[in-house]
Amino acid sequence: MDYLPNAIFAIILILGIGFFARNVKKLVRNIKLGQDLSVSDNRGERLRNMALIAFGQSKMVRRPIAGLLHVIVYVGFIVINIEVLEIIIDGVFGTHRIGLKVLPESIYGILIGTFEVLAILVFVAVIVFWIRRNVIKLARFWKSEMTSWPKNDGNFILYFEMVLMILFLIMNATDVQFQQLNSGNIISQHIAPWFSGMSESTLHVIERGAWWLHIVGILVFLNYLYFSKHLHILLAFPNTYYGKLTPKGQMNNLEAVTKEVKMMMDPNADPFAVPVEGEEDEMPAKFGASDVHDLSWVQLLNAYTCTECGRCTSECPANLTGKKLSPRKIMMDTRDRLEEVGKNIDANKGEFKDDGKQLLGDYISTEELWACTTCNACVEACPVSIDPLSIILEMRRYLVMEQSAAPTELNNMMTNIENNGAPWPYNQMDRLNWKDE
Repeated sequence: MDYLPNAIFAIILILGIGFFARNVKKLVRNIKLGQDLSVSDNRGERLRNMALIAFGQSKMVRRPIAGLLHVIVYVGFIVINIEVLEIIIDGVFGTHRIGLKVLPESIYGILIGTFEVLAILVFVAVIVFWIRRNVIKLARFWKSEMTSWPKNDGNFILYFEMVLMILFLIMNATDVQFQQLNSGNIISQHIAPWFSGMSESTLHVIERGAWWLHIVGILVFLNYLYFSKHLHILLAFPNTYYGKLTPKGQMNNLEAVTKEVKMMMDPNADPFAVPVEGEEDEMPAKFGASDVHDLSWVQLLNAYTCTECGRCTSECPANLTGKKLSPRKIMMDTRDRLEEVGKNIDANKGEFKDDGKQLLGDYISTEELWACTTCNACVEACPVSIDPLSIILEMRRYLVMEQSAAPTELNNMMTNIENNGAPWPYNQMDRLNWKDE
């Protein structure tokens, strides 16, 4: 019977990590549904971007208040969870604070003291985040796309973090042996008096209860990530590594179309020339994107990485002028559609069965797409290198090249370019008439 708690702990640990691994496998499967895209270039620059943006939080601190609070939560949560290693070892082998047996008491005290200070800082930062979201009600958290689940998800994770920090401090405060050391209990020594008058056995029960709830809560939190916007905790690193390196204003062109246009503009080109072997132009099966399958795997990774922070939408000029476009919604819709496709595949034994739906039309409207000014404000604002504009452009490309469904203004401009060599409806011979007026 002495080994029963250890066995229970091992089972819970295996189930928690196993379910997480299962969801990670599904996540990778869904991302790989995207089109292949080579991003193996400039490894040094990519590593630098990951270090600065994902690990160093360089883009978060551009908004100082939110940035500082996020850094506290980010650093605190990561550092505090170092103690999870001790908890796992204690749980599996039935030891108690194994760190005290392998580290000098002073070093252990410094570590736990640091964890406690960070825990209280994280708790305060989370409270401020909750106030900003629910009392001050910052506009970007209350846009139309922030419906019940996205809105509640942000609060759920804040409650999770509050409870985990409280459990950690209570666990330390009610650990009689630890408190007697008087080393590392920087915060918990002020909480311990709340439990004065209780017997040592009662304190032990409370300490064990907080210990179990803390580790189980961490495993629940780990598995909740897949269903939450907080998946960015894990995906921000690969997403910043694979982020776009070319200038933000540089748009990608289809090579086959570019060569076709060059041939049309070259008076010496022979349209009937037989291509050299190995240099045949392979036209894409489909121009642009109408569904998630048509997007690249990097764009699908972007969708899963979206933090729903709303910085992109808050800086989008189209959204600020009342238009329907929200870059955040573009990413959320892409992720929702991808999840729907993934569930379809799961339900049909690994094969996608046409469900009569697609990203364009059923999730994202043409009104949203054509409202975009392609200014790149959303790309610049994103703290984890997400590129909503690339998805918008691919869907526009589909509308123009596959559906011939460009807005009238754009069709007029392209007709003018074709007929007059310029976007304006004036004959080339009449362009300088203004000087005679």
